[in-house]
Amino acid sequence: MKASEANVRQAVELLKVLISTPSISREEGDATDKLQLFIERGAPVRCEVHRHLNNLWCVAPGFDASRPTLLLDAHIDTVKPVTGWSKHPFTPIVEGDVIYGLGSNDDGASLVALLQVFYNICQTPQQYNTVFLASAEEEVSGANGIEAVLPHLPAISCAIIGEPTSMQPAVAEKGLMVLDCIAEGISGHAARNEGVNALYKALTDIEWFRNHKYDKASGLLGDVKMTVTQISAGTQHNVIPDKCSYVVDIRSNECYSNQELLGIIKSNVGSNVTARSTRLNSSSIALEHPLVQRSVAMGGVPYGSPTLSNNALLGGIPALKMGPGDTTRSHTANEFVLISEIRDGIEKFCTMLDGLKL
Repeated sequence: MKASEANVRQAVELLKVLISTPSISREEGDATDKLQLFIERGAPVRCEVHRHLNNLWCVAPGFDASRPTLLLDAHIDTVKPVTGWSKHPFTPIVEGDVIYGLGSNDDGASLVALLQVFYNICQTPQQYNTVFLASAEEEVSGANGIEAVLPHLPAISCAIIGEPTSMQPAVAEKGLMVLDCIAEGISGHAARNEGVNALYKALTDIEWFRNHKYDKASGLLGDVKMTVTQISAGTQHNVIPDKCSYVVDIRSNECYSNQELLGIIKSNVGSNVTARSTRLNSSSIALEHPLVQRSVAMGGVPYGSPTLSNNALLGGIPALKMGPGDTTRSHTANEFVLISEIRDGIEKFCTMLDGLKL
């Protein structure tokens, strides 16, 4: 299905609006306001706009509770601009096929493409209901994002989570758990053979985190990955440290829940271990699911993604992560997306979803 020039033109126009309106996580209010106004003024179909906090959604006309419901989600928030930008991150700059700006690739391209797809679906009879959602706080997995809005939506049967995947179907993604660890010792004078060095105790545990290999690996996501990313110990050079704190980044596969991993870790290290959260588990969708099968029939190659998305917060709803743009551009200086990628995204999504049986 070809994307009309009107589809592409409106998508690009909205993307420019979003780039020029800072929407750092937890500060998306202005961008959500402008998106709501944009939809209310320019939607080619009549659809009521709903809002909870900084999340905004629309339900396709003719909703029928007896039919399955497909959610089209993309997040409206961005990370803070990194150092190294030679262009202004909040000024949309178009150079030929390229649009520069913070959030252009992650996740503006998916948001504006899925909105146009939603409009097209609204105008053609389907055997399922459709909900478009622009969600907040995705970049920080915040409590006021998709988790907060799901109870306000119709019951969701399955979802497309728009993220820059070059329109390839990400059928699984790793989960995340961050650990705060503290090794405790006894202080003493460094010149004498006294005290218990907490730093040395921590090093033993850190070596375990570095080398431990879990029994179960995933065909799509590989091994569980554990990385010590921060460490702090000591007050001055001549005092044996009685405390050493360090942080561990855990990327889980679908073979283990975060709670399972936490139990294994606590039984193998001597440090006191506290998880900041265990709710961001790995997620996956069956290869036999109609969303996946449609994508594969169009030439898509299923893969496992190492990065987290709203999939982790859907509470087990089957979801396919897919969208225009390239994940390697996300969170980088001079972030950009191609207009041709947005056009391709609209066309492929429309072809994929038209006549879909869920």
